[in-house]
Amino acid sequence: MTVKRWRRFQKLRRAWWSLWILLSLYLISLAAEVLCNNTPLVVRFDGHYYVPLVQFHPEDTFLHNGRQTRPDYKQIQALLLFTVPPGNFMLFPPVPYGPYENVPPTSIALPEAVTLTFRPEPQVASVTVSTNLCITRSANPEFFFELGPDALRGHAFTNTWLISPALQAAISLRLQNKEAPSISVTTVHSRNPHRVAELSLPEFTPRDLPPSTIRLTLREKPDASPLPRGRMAWNSDMQLTSSSFSPWATLSPETQTALTAFAAGSLSNAALPRIIEIKGTPYAVTATKSEVRWPYPPTRGHWLGIDSSGRDVLARILYGLRTSLTFGFLLVILAMLLGTALGAIQGYFGSHMDMLGQRFTEIWSALPFLYVMILLGAVYGRGFLLLLICYAIFNWIGISYYIRAEFLRLRHLPFVEAARSLGLPHRAIIFRHILPNALTPLITFFPFNLVGAIGSLAALDYLGFGLPPPTPSWGELLQQAQQFRWAWWLILYPALALFTVMLLGVFVGEGIRNVYDPRPKTKFE
Repeated sequence: MTVKRWRRFQKLRRAWWSLWILLSLYLISLAAEVLCNNTPLVVRFDGHYYVPLVQFHPEDTFLHNGRQTRPDYKQIQALLLFTVPPGNFMLFPPVPYGPYENVPPTSIALPEAVTLTFRPEPQVASVTVSTNLCITRSANPEFFFELGPDALRGHAFTNTWLISPALQAAISLRLQNKEAPSISVTTVHSRNPHRVAELSLPEFTPRDLPPSTIRLTLREKPDASPLPRGRMAWNSDMQLTSSSFSPWATLSPETQTALTAFAAGSLSNAALPRIIEIKGTPYAVTATKSEVRWPYPPTRGHWLGIDSSGRDVLARILYGLRTSLTFGFLLVILAMLLGTALGAIQGYFGSHMDMLGQRFTEIWSALPFLYVMILLGAVYGRGFLLLLICYAIFNWIGISYYIRAEFLRLRHLPFVEAARSLGLPHRAIIFRHILPNALTPLITFFPFNLVGAIGSLAALDYLGFGLPPPTPSWGELLQQAQQFRWAWWLILYPALALFTVMLLGVFVGEGIRNVYDPRPKTKFE
């Protein structure tokens, strides 16, 4: 029967190839140290061969400095010991980065380029108003009132800008000579609701006589400014590579030459922002040179990018694959052992044993798993073994129901009754006669439980309750992606790896379920 089912599984091509792809991925992850590591596979030094992956060699072996610590092979490779004498070499894996290695920013080649960012300086004005909110004095009011200081004198402030009740109350407190904190509110133009500004009052302390005027400060909100802004980029040969600042063409040749020289000087030395005037509006011009910041997008040598701690994403995903599959296999095996043992005892003995087991299962399933995980993690610290045990003692409940049902069905069949009549012990009847006929739920649910375990580990790592840092984990990469939402490579590649493995597991599970289906071709008429 087993051979027949195996042949039927081979005929299900999608499940068959999914099984082999999944097993191949796991084997590749088990050989991650050979494929992706910052430790060389072979070192030849002074006529001797060393295999650091198999045997530990201290730093003293190569540098003769008396240190028995782990050597930094990449730094040693850059020394004259390996560059000048012929014959000395190091052979690194195809991806020469480890999952815990922090890549030095200087190792990433960046094109020499500089970008000038043009941003209009926010306009600021101050007006002094009397008790009836008429303007008595102003400074730089043209942008906000479209009138000069002399023409604005005597105008009501509320004819141009609206005043909120909170600001009105703050002004009243000051006019009554009462202590008032500083306040800053957003106000709207009375005739143009799309034009907004920030209106603020400083902190006020009581004086000998109440004030007769109040000074208000108006500040333009940078995000609401209609003035154009943009960037201009040059390469190392000072050739313009991109332009998104439309007023650039209207600048005088002298101003363009000065800004180009400003950009050229920023390539070698950091420069302070410069203020220029364009059509009567001051603009802040900031020079930015290309530099490496974590996380960094995919580049040569780091094909899947670099995470927020400067570690290679490909290495983290490959080692995370091994962690996820190993955790999933161990968890499912442990949970099935626990569920099978309890379900078998309940189903075989029945009666009071079955009733006590059911009540215990119901109480145990009511315990909040996540809270228990947080509590144990806080007391004992997070770790692979603790996470595995805690998850297993809550994950056996489902499979115990199926095993209990199988044993309840099988224990009254004639071959079991015959075994009892022959005087066989309970252990022999359970393991030799009933359990081999009750394995169908274990086999069919194994792939689905594996998929669930991998997804649960990723979810716990994403929430911060899973494996301790800096363990390679897909959930930890997705957690970084939430913090750096513009880093698309931290979202795409871990999510794609997680989706692929879970999809393969589901395909394998469907195939096994179809193999064990006694009526694979039922037809209803």
